[in-house]
Amino acid sequence: MRRYSRRLSGALFLLLLVSSLSAQQDGSFFFVQISDPQFGFQAGDKDFEQETAAFEFVVSSLNRLRPAFVVATGDLVNRAGDPAQTAEYLRIASRLDRSIPLYNVAGNHDLGNQPAPASLAAYRERFGRDYYSFRHGSLFGIVLNTSLITAPEKAPAEAAQQEAWLRGELGRARASGAAHIVVFQHYPWFLEKPDEPDQYFNVPLERRRPYLDLLKAAGVRYVFAGHLHRNGAGRDGELQMITTGPVGRPLGADPSGIRVVLVRSDRLEHSYYGLGSLPNRIEIHPSRIP
Repeated sequence: MRRYSRRLSGALFLLLLVSSLSAQQDGSFFFVQISDPQFGFQAGDKDFEQETAAFEFVVSSLNRLRPAFVVATGDLVNRAGDPAQTAEYLRIASRLDRSIPLYNVAGNHDLGNQPAPASLAAYRERFGRDYYSFRHGSLFGIVLNTSLITAPEKAPAEAAQQEAWLRGELGRARASGAAHIVVFQHYPWFLEKPDEPDQYFNVPLERRRPYLDLLKAAGVRYVFAGHLHRNGAGRDGELQMITTGPVGRPLGADPSGIRVVLVRSDRLEHSYYGLGSLPNRIEIHPSRIP
């Protein structure tokens, strides 16, 4: 029996080694999307004890899982400009291992429902840029400020500047030879269908359609968003609109959780995990997320 156990252990080790080498050779890796920690939401801005507990657990779990990077798709706080909520988010976020980049995305609760030059300046001072790009391996990531797209009335020059930047950045992404151009934002373009009616949780159709056409023409196939506080999915041709549930308070049947995204040479695979069912580790198997 002992000899059999050694053989089994050796075979298992060999299988994991081959799987790991295969993943390294084809450049596979995984990242994590989190959304809507929204410090202060659960208690109506009286405190943020529940958000603190949830986000500390998430950061500890991320340090254990070791993703290539993490994207937080907006509503980092509940009340834009609140110094205590902001300080608590940044305090816990700073505990993420320094080798794991964290990319923040601006949400409507971070900027106000109608962003203005003053709220944009305040966000940039506290959290950094509100739209930018990054590169990791085969993935070219583009972070958008969809609050500016959804409600540009108080900052039309900023909205126009972001649109011009996006057009140039999409061209740069295509010229770079990236296998995947992936967009991260707070508001989903749509929840299920690209022509669905306007509502609080999507981008208005008059601005949605031109941006979708722009992204599709550039070869974007994956867009990740939050804002909904539950999971959602839809398609516009080859473009997948993936909406992820919250780290903070859920507003539907989906529990608080995170999304793990496996990046392969030809596709992205993703799964949502509730905070009570996070995997012990992420093994990059040839065809699936464990």
